[in-house]
Amino acid sequence: MAPLVSLLRLTLFALPVFSLGPPNYSNKDLTAFIGSERAIALQGVLANIGSSGSLDQGAFSGVVIASPSNANPDYVFTWSRDSALTLKMLVDEFIAGRSSLKSTIEDYIKAQAVVQTIISPSGALDDGTGLGEPKFNINETAFKGSWGRPQRDGPALRAITLMSYIDWLLKNNGMDEARNKIWPIIANDLAYVGQYWNQTGFDLWEEVLGSSFFTVVNQHRALVEGGRMATKLGQTCTACNSQAPQILCFMNSFWDGTSVVANINTQTQRSGRDANTLLAAIATFDPEGNCADGTYQPCNSKILASHKVLVDSFRQIYPFNSNRSAGTAAAVGRYAEDVYYEGNPWYLCTLAAAEVLYDAIAQWNKNGSVCVDAISQPFFADLIPSIKQQTYTAGSSGYNSIISAVQNYADAFVTIVQSQIPQNGSISEQFSKNKTSTATPLSAYDLTWSFASFVTMAERRSGQYPASWGSTSSPAATTCAGTSEQGTYKPALAAGAPNVTCTVKDTFIVNATTYYGESIFLTGNTTELGLYDGFQSWSMSPNNYPLWQLQLPLLPNQAVSYQYVRLQSDGTTYLFETVNRTLTTGACGSPSVTVQDVWTGPTGTPPSKKY
Repeated sequence: MAPLVSLLRLTLFALPVFSLGPPNYSNKDLTAFIGSERAIALQGVLANIGSSGSLDQGAFSGVVIASPSNANPDYVFTWSRDSALTLKMLVDEFIAGRSSLKSTIEDYIKAQAVVQTIISPSGALDDGTGLGEPKFNINETAFKGSWGRPQRDGPALRAITLMSYIDWLLKNNGMDEARNKIWPIIANDLAYVGQYWNQTGFDLWEEVLGSSFFTVVNQHRALVEGGRMATKLGQTCTACNSQAPQILCFMNSFWDGTSVVANINTQTQRSGRDANTLLAAIATFDPEGNCADGTYQPCNSKILASHKVLVDSFRQIYPFNSNRSAGTAAAVGRYAEDVYYEGNPWYLCTLAAAEVLYDAIAQWNKNGSVCVDAISQPFFADLIPSIKQQTYTAGSSGYNSIISAVQNYADAFVTIVQSQIPQNGSISEQFSKNKTSTATPLSAYDLTWSFASFVTMAERRSGQYPASWGSTSSPAATTCAGTSEQGTYKPALAAGAPNVTCTVKDTFIVNATTYYGESIFLTGNTTELGLYDGFQSWSMSPNNYPLWQLQLPLLPNQAVSYQYVRLQSDGTTYLFETVNRTLTTGACGSPSVTVQDVWTGPTGTPPSKKY
């Protein structure tokens, strides 16, 4: 179990109300607990953002770290998805009146302009491939280790977050900043979505290669919102108009007749019952949304059915949930087959089970009715066994009973989370699936996404909602087709991006005989090549062993020095070549160059088995 943040450390960034010690939640009602913990969670988020956060681990300005935990697990990295979801919460808080958050948002904007240009294992900006890179070092350099890549949700989520901020700017004389500084970042992300939405990628848990429901619904929202925003700014987004209807059509593919399946077009064998679906509905929540359309809003019958199926899937596998029968709240994990940290409930997933219901209540109240149909009736029947398939209008006793039952059900999920948050208010990634007499957090502590999830849940419960994103304005295509639109990509210079207008993709091949368990890497004298740091070097492919190969985007017209590096079977010892090689990259648009070398240097210690 990861260590919890100490009370002393917490008080460094807690609000003054906690100066006399931690609150005693056991004697408070749920509303008071949420108010107290919401303040802690917000400050917990800010503590994890560079460069002024008290727990930011040295992160560059505007960079959001996933957690201060640097071992078991090491989460001192920045993820595009987590960062965008976190900043969306901060933007909403800023718009609601927390003016002090403006500088944090501006720092994030600059950081993302830089991150878009980082040459990574996924690629580079000039063809958009680099935007699919999910994870970076906190000093705005590429993470080059093995990972589930590409992940295609980050660009959509970042665009959504920045467009929310632009909406505020346009109401506050910020047209120039919106159009010249921020829109170029968004334009890159929308171009990526339009070009790559119908290609598979890894899901939000970074495990399943396929088409992810969470990714696809956010891609749809980004393009719909992007088309509207482009018009406001006097810009164009042709992909927004051409691809959004196709994505909406494709979204119907995830419904299997019982619930939404989290991932399709995949070789991974799972049930598909996954918190992915609830998190997707939360991320695309539109307070003016239509419960019956294909955007899978929280009040949609298919989301409610998926809620029941997902929650029920954890009732028997977690001892924590013993005696929690259908219709009572239960601890919720990612998916029933999860084995990460032995598969436990997650705070953010249990909170999602509550938040999606608060969202649904808001939409029912807005629309003035609740429709119980054959798909949603099993969900409602768990709460009100006598419920019938019909439309219940606002003001009727049936409607009032539904709203009260769903509200209480949602609150009960939050009560579970309350029981698992220690007195200092820290929220980790997971809590124990076993019954315990005290809170038992597990995995990474002070998880930024967990903190952000608590705040968004609290916002919805209190009636604080984001603006509509126009979910009803884009009809689905009449015939689904796997189309795409070629994007163009440029660095957002006005926002602080370096002027990386193109890259040259050169190929490195080295003939190197290795012992079993050894690998060959490439490094060199530039930031992109890793500055001769073995831990920042590039992994090469042994598919044509003993030839090791790597195609790498490099900056044009650049004289570079490089070496090959041998990582021994212990996984920590690097052996460098005894020669230093040189290469001058070509100009933009020049043909790719292939260099062929032979390993020159130490060969390491032979194990008993040859590679």
